[in-house]
Amino acid sequence: MPNPYAEAGVDTAAGDLAVELMKSAVSATHNDSVLGGVGGFAGLYDVSFLKGFSRPLLATSTDGVGTKVAIAQAIDKHDTIGQDLVGMVVDDIVVVGAKPMFMTDYIACGRVVPSRIADIVAGIARGCAMTGTALVGGETAEHPGLLGPDDYDVAGAAVGAVEASEVLGAERVLDGDVVVAIASSGLHSNGYSLVRHILSSRGVAYTDSLPELGGLVGEALLEPTRLYTTPLLGLLADHPGAVHSMSHVTGGGIAANLARVLPVGSWVEVDRATWEPLPVFRVLADMAGTPIEDTEGTWNLGIGMFAVVSAAAASDVIASLGSAGLASWPVGTVSMSARDLDGFEQGAKGVDGGAVRLTGAYAG
Repeated sequence: MPNPYAEAGVDTAAGDLAVELMKSAVSATHNDSVLGGVGGFAGLYDVSFLKGFSRPLLATSTDGVGTKVAIAQAIDKHDTIGQDLVGMVVDDIVVVGAKPMFMTDYIACGRVVPSRIADIVAGIARGCAMTGTALVGGETAEHPGLLGPDDYDVAGAAVGAVEASEVLGAERVLDGDVVVAIASSGLHSNGYSLVRHILSSRGVAYTDSLPELGGLVGEALLEPTRLYTTPLLGLLADHPGAVHSMSHVTGGGIAANLARVLPVGSWVEVDRATWEPLPVFRVLADMAGTPIEDTEGTWNLGIGMFAVVSAAAASDVIASLGSAGLASWPVGTVSMSARDLDGFEQGAKGVDGGAVRLTGAYAG
C-alpha cells in the first residue's frame, strides 16, 4: 500500500535505522542517574544528589555550530561536528562553575541518511563522554522541500548544577586579578561565515590542498572544538576560590567575551605579545588581505577560554591547566582605577560589564 508520508519525502524507516545505529554511542554516555534507555518521549535523570546542596542552582545552555556544518557537508565528513556542538553548549555551563549533568540534541535535515545521522550523533556522544555529560535524548527531523537532500543543521541544550555559593561571575573579580588565556584548538565553531566568504572570494574549494593549512582545506577547517569542561572542573576542585570568573571565547571574539565577565568599572588591557595566533588565522587573514587585528571581534585567534584568577594563585592555575593538557598564559591584569576608556570594548550581549582592549603586536 502506498505510504503518503514517504511520497511527501519523509522516510520514517530511515529514521528508525538511524536510531538503531546511534544507540550504542548514546548509551555509552549514560550513568547511574539516567533512567530508561534510548527512544523515550522524554529523558529522565535522577537529581537526588542535589539534596546534598545547601542551595542548588541549575545552569542551562543551548546553541548550535553555525555554518561550520556547510563545510562538513561539502566534504562529506560528519564525525566531528557533534564534538563542536558539545563544546558550544556544555562549555558555556562550566563557565559559571557548574558541572554538566545531561544534554539533548536536535538534527534537522532534508533527508535522513542513517549513517550520516549516526556519525553526527556519535560525535555528540563522544563529546558528552569527554565532558561527563549524559546524552539523554534527541530528535532527528526530516524537512524535505525546506532543506536540500544533503543539508542539515544541529543544535543542542544541556543542564548542569552548581552550589549557589560557588557560582563564578563578575561580582567575584577583584582589583589586581590576573587574566589567564587558555589555548583553543583552532576556529572552534565561530566566524565560519567570514571563513566561507574569504575562500569563495579567492576561489578556494574545501577539497583543495593548501600546504600552509597542513593539507585538505575542509579537513583543516573542521578541526574539532576543544572541550574544556573536565579540566576546568578539576581546576575548580583542586584550587577552591582561586578562579573568580571565566569566559568562553565564542561569537563576538576576544574583547567582548572577556568584558562580559568583568565588573562594571574595571578594565583590562590584553597584551597581544603574549601569544602567537594559530596558523589558520594568519592564513585566512592573509587571503582576505586584512590585518589579523581586524578579525579579533570574529575569531578566537588561539584563545578558547579566559579564567580571571587571584594574583596569588595565577602560577598554580597555569601549572594545573598544563598538567591537564591545556596550554595557558597570563595576558593582562584587572584594574579598578579610573581612566579614559576610549577604544575599549565595554560589555557585550546585553551585559553591562567591564572594559577590554587589545594592545601591542602579536608574537611571531
